[in-house]
Amino acid sequence: MNAQDLKNSILQRAIEGKLVPQRKEEGTAKELLAEIRAEKARLIKEKKIKKSKPLPAITDDEKPFDIPDSWEWVRLNEVIDVRDGTHDTPPYYPTGIPLITSKNLSNGKLDFTNVKYISKQAADNINKRSRVDIGDILFAMIGSIGNPVIVNDNREFCIKNIALFKQISPKLINIKYIYFILVFLQSRLKGIASGGVQSFISLRVFRRYIIPIPPIAEQQRIVAKIEELQPDIDAYDKAQTKLQAIEQRFPDDMKKSLLQYAIEGKLVPQRKEEGTAKELLAEIRAEKVRLVKEKKIKKSKPLPAITDDEKPFDIPDSWQWVRLSDIAALSDNAFADGPFGSNLKREHYTEQPEVRIIQLSNIGDFQWKDKNKKYTTFKHAQTISRSIVEAGSIVIAKMMPAGRAIEVPNQEQAYILSSDAVKFAPYPTIYKPYLLYAINSPMFKKQINEEVHGVTRVRTSLTKLKKYLIPLPPIAEQRRIVAKLEEFLPLCDQLAHQS
Repeated sequence: MNAQDLKNSILQRAIEGKLVPQRKEEGTAKELLAEIRAEKARLIKEKKIKKSKPLPAITDDEKPFDIPDSWEWVRLNEVIDVRDGTHDTPPYYPTGIPLITSKNLSNGKLDFTNVKYISKQAADNINKRSRVDIGDILFAMIGSIGNPVIVNDNREFCIKNIALFKQISPKLINIKYIYFILVFLQSRLKGIASGGVQSFISLRVFRRYIIPIPPIAEQQRIVAKIEELQPDIDAYDKAQTKLQAIEQRFPDDMKKSLLQYAIEGKLVPQRKEEGTAKELLAEIRAEKVRLVKEKKIKKSKPLPAITDDEKPFDIPDSWQWVRLSDIAALSDNAFADGPFGSNLKREHYTEQPEVRIIQLSNIGDFQWKDKNKKYTTFKHAQTISRSIVEAGSIVIAKMMPAGRAIEVPNQEQAYILSSDAVKFAPYPTIYKPYLLYAINSPMFKKQINEEVHGVTRVRTSLTKLKKYLIPLPPIAEQRRIVAKLEEFLPLCDQLAHQS
């Protein structure tokens, strides 16, 4: 669903009476119509508007959908003074009064660029019948039909080939409610337009067109709700535009490509004030030295330095390439694999929900799969305590498709690995959701797939996983990347579903 489809969906719910609830104390549209008729009669008597020809009654066949009992179907000219601009072409001059046509209505606004000018006398003649005031609605009725605009510009101008909708009373009809109806109806009105070379809609069609009207208080609540949702629609539109740009660059697999884009440092801009990953790594190394010195952790074997040949692509200057083990939590079993199969066999299982065994079937794409539940006892878990897993740790599959990673949920008393998985507890400062996305990225999977071993049971190993590379941004940027991914990835799913 694109942003326009989303907007249309919201507007459709609005005019069907499904966007906000009805309230009995707000009265009915039938009562409102009686007030409107009385107000029109007053304005006709005072010669402020002209008496219009009687409109035909609305038949059941004309009603496109059901509306709430407190609403009424009406013809537009019953509740709005529907006029049009001139259809003649006055002489043009280099300067004078702007003559607005359909080309000057764009994206809900008046566009005075490329406008033509007419004389003051010609403008006065047009404005005797079609004067435009602030708060009126303009709607192109010839050519590019639609593009409604609520006028908020107080400069003098005239209109040509444009429908003009004027309020009878702001106390009885909310002009923005009519505007949103016209926005929704413009595609339908285009569909019933007449003409060959240039399509058009007559004033008669506009005046007779039926719309649903709720009580005035509900009109106001509908408008408020649409305006409340508009920033979200705009944000969705911007996100989708960016996503489509990414899709053009990576057309094959949107989700994987988006992850790749993120870990290349191209999804969000870098910010100097957020520091560097180099500073973060210095903090981790200093803490590790301190803990080793205090004999709180064992000194680990140093990992080989990262060579330029190993780096699969360039990253921003504020980022660092690291091996996965470089950013593990500073505890002896922060990075560990499951026990040998002989140490966790069926004879060690229990029917009681004591220590949940994490199996390959529980490691899905990006998420924990809570199925095929198996448990061992607390007593047996202590004999293989190196493989005990805390909720919140990352678990990585060793078996194909190797490298998929999930976060262990906090829903069991305790967990322990099976032989086919590896646990990875990251250094606390590292933003765990970023690491999950990085480990699940095509770049990380490529490193694994290039070095898997085995024939019947193709797999990776703990030793290999420890040395694979991760591009590391500063902490604040990690968070911004995740926020942007969580904005875009649902759109990927929507686009995939649509295709």
